[in-house]
Amino acid sequence: MENTIVKVENLSHRYASQWAVRDINFEIDSQGVVGLLGSNGAGKSTTMNIICGVLKQSKGEVFINGINLKDNPVEAKRNIGFMPQKLPLYPDFTVEEYLTYCAELRMVEKTQIKKAVGTALERCGVAHFRERLLRNLSGGYQQRVGIAQAIVHDPKFVVLDEPTNGLDPNQILEVRNLIKQIALDRAVLLSTHILSEVQATCREIKMIEEGQMVFSGSLEMFDNYIEPDTLIITLDTPPVTEALLTVEGIRSVEQLSPYRFRLGYDGEKRTAQKVAAAAVSQDWGLMELIVEKSSLEAVFARLSKKNNK
Repeated sequence: MENTIVKVENLSHRYASQWAVRDINFEIDSQGVVGLLGSNGAGKSTTMNIICGVLKQSKGEVFINGINLKDNPVEAKRNIGFMPQKLPLYPDFTVEEYLTYCAELRMVEKTQIKKAVGTALERCGVAHFRERLLRNLSGGYQQRVGIAQAIVHDPKFVVLDEPTNGLDPNQILEVRNLIKQIALDRAVLLSTHILSEVQATCREIKMIEEGQMVFSGSLEMFDNYIEPDTLIITLDTPPVTEALLTVEGIRSVEQLSPYRFRLGYDGEKRTAQKVAAAAVSQDWGLMELIVEKSSLEAVFARLSKKNNK
């Protein structure tokens, strides 16, 4: 595919006799944020380190912008920006000195370094702190500088490991918006344990458990992985609970408030229509009827085999 920036084929890696990942295959398109999920020890970090060229895999291939990472690592890494969970900051550097140093490490042409640093400063909203020492920045601005070093060489693919870790709610919102802006013209792989982070920023999810890919698809597909089996209904003049149980397909009734009920149902789409029809025909005063989807936490638990439901 022309718009594929990352292609992973039959990726496997082992430490001594134990396989950390086995036969992982996936692709990442050239734009948008992709979430990388997995429990501790699932193989997520190993996969991320291999994709970034930090670790050489035991088997399989990784292609970055069509370049084989194993055969041509220097050329492939020109297309990769990486912000690890523990930022490699030098506290006695100014922001501008640090980004200049990073640009040199990333082999940006000498004549283009000043422009590249200026662009990264502006893009990440830290230009007004260019002369400030890194040690004197807040956690939120240090994260911004961490993202700036990952994009200073204008890579096509950026990997961010727990980019909002340790930030306060306002800083989290700011960094989320920054990530979305960056992903408008490049692919971003976001590794995080915070499921609300995935919900807020990602369009697609890759999930690894026990060294294998257990899910690869859109956020909507992940959200709907567990078929809904409950309805939430709000009635202005509710009947006794036994009357709700008479509707075909309804298996259980839980009263949440005087006017609000959770109805367990058989999973059939038409059951919701039958509930609505009964509410109208019997003058229950239907105010709200929604299908209650499983939480992202429940889906994560199911996929990670922590919930045998």
